[in-house]
Amino acid sequence: MSNLVSLLSGLIFGLGLMIAQMVNPNKIIQFLDITGSWDPSLAFVMAGALFVFGLGYVILIKPRARSLDDSVMPKVSTAPVDNHLIVGSSLFGIGWGLVGLCPGPTMANLSSLNPMIWTFFVVMIIGLMIGNLIKKVKMKVASPRGVEPLLPG
Repeated sequence: MSNLVSLLSGLIFGLGLMIAQMVNPNKIIQFLDITGSWDPSLAFVMAGALFVFGLGYVILIKPRARSLDDSVMPKVSTAPVDNHLIVGSSLFGIGWGLVGLCPGPTMANLSSLNPMIWTFFVVMIIGLMIGNLIKKVKMKVASPRGVEPLLPG
């Protein structure tokens, strides 16, 4: 059931990206070009998404103790903002601004066989692998006796 909910959620998200034309990198770059040919449509898409999410959260999620697939709801992280979050979100924003893509639209665009999309996808995967490798090395340095520290979440 969990996989079905995940699949359905991903399909709805992808369909929303396609309808709003958020899979088009040029549309994103025009939104970020506030001194040139600015296209405010992404702001309306974000506002609409936040409204629908907020309403759904208050009505469907907040009052529940268990998720829609009847599993226990995870606790919200209370981890403080740290350097990893700042660097990671900065890299995400820089990549989004330069290329006009982030992971969701990239996945939706893979079937187009566009070389730019595939190049971005490969570089994104390599970046994720490097990030995981750095995290593993830091964990080993933090616990030299081979005892792995517990990560939150």
